[in-house]
Amino acid sequence: MDSSTVNRDPLEIIEIFFTPETRAYDVLIAHSESVMQRALQAAATVSGENPDLEFIRRAAMLHDIGMIQTDAPEIGCHGAEPYMKHGILGREMLEDVGLHREALVCERHTGMGLTVHDIEAANLPLPLRDMCPQSLEEMIICYADNFFSKSAKDLRAARSADEVAQRLARFGEDKVRLFREWDARFGVAGR
Repeated sequence: MDSSTVNRDPLEIIEIFFTPETRAYDVLIAHSESVMQRALQAAATVSGENPDLEFIRRAAMLHDIGMIQTDAPEIGCHGAEPYMKHGILGREMLEDVGLHREALVCERHTGMGLTVHDIEAANLPLPLRDMCPQSLEEMIICYADNFFSKSAKDLRAARSADEVAQRLARFGEDKVRLFREWDARFGVAGR
């Protein structure tokens, strides 16, 4: 891809890899739009820190693009790779089209981010490197993503913060603690 890719609408990028009006496309769009809206609301809570709103819009729409290469038939994906790899697959896909900053969001958004320890302890099929959000925008998108499931009956229904924390508890108290810190910082409930 040429450098003009970076200026293209995220839907155009998605349509390089997904066929419109398929289950996978519909799931990705519904999920990503929900994540984007929540991320923009979260960004508004820290507007004094000057988050890049246009980047958040783009990266939130593209963060799960790698799912198309995974074996997840319940969401319309019939690839060869395990779903756990969707983040690194998305990174590769977006790097191939010149979207390097958005590619990092793909890799770093899973759960509350994955450390080398997380990968080793769970024997995940991932490279041994930390894949945790680093920039403010990456944190916001990762935070927002935790509220929405791609396998839910209603893809746009948000989990409550307590439901997110309960879901994260199986990955360790450190993940719950980080989520609670981010929820205090980015949460929109009651504001």
